[in-house]
Amino acid sequence: MSTTTVSATTKWWSGGKSPFNVEYGKLMMWYFLMSDAFTFGAFLISYGTIRFSSTGWPDPNKVFSSYPFMPEGAHAPLVFVSIMTFILILSSVTMVLAVHGGHQMNKKVVVTNLILTILGGLAFLSCQAWEWTHLHHEGAWWGSNPFLNADGTQSSTNFTNYFFTITGFHGFHVFSGVIINIVMLIMTLNNVFEKRGHYLMIEKAGLYWHFVDLVWVFVFTCFYLI
Repeated sequence: MSTTTVSATTKWWSGGKSPFNVEYGKLMMWYFLMSDAFTFGAFLISYGTIRFSSTGWPDPNKVFSSYPFMPEGAHAPLVFVSIMTFILILSSVTMVLAVHGGHQMNKKVVVTNLILTILGGLAFLSCQAWEWTHLHHEGAWWGSNPFLNADGTQSSTNFTNYFFTITGFHGFHVFSGVIINIVMLIMTLNNVFEKRGHYLMIEKAGLYWHFVDLVWVFVFTCFYLI
């Protein structure tokens, strides 16, 4: 290896940069998100294949038409899941503000928006827990589907099996993101990033959170709109 090559290698390695001139932690996060995207993609492609090869499928406007404390006889298609989606998108906005505060080395802004992001994540998980509980009370679970197809024929369990598996997998990612953000908040309050002189970890956590939000858009479209 030539002296020039060794010098160049030492330069990007010692500076924490990859050969692509990207900080190593951020590059590894991108690699992880790409692999996770393939997993979600496989789930959704499998779901789409079964969904569109079936002659009948439950109508989401009838399946997802309830919300907490709903008056008897009321019917509100997709209202509750729309609220869930809005909460998650809003938490993505506060995550952006937290990352921006980190770029400005503004601890107060980072702390405030991390707390809001965490609360948004917990609110989303609470909504999902209510939805799962409600569907379970109606008889829906893995291997059990009480909902008829849109044409009135008996439906298979494919709908509930895929719904609980994919939304559960996404919910686990939201839960993981909340835990990560709590850790980031504790580190921020303990001035860990102030001592390091940068908030790169907040940016990496932000990449994960935005990924989780983006995946929900596809899950929402596949299960609730189509």
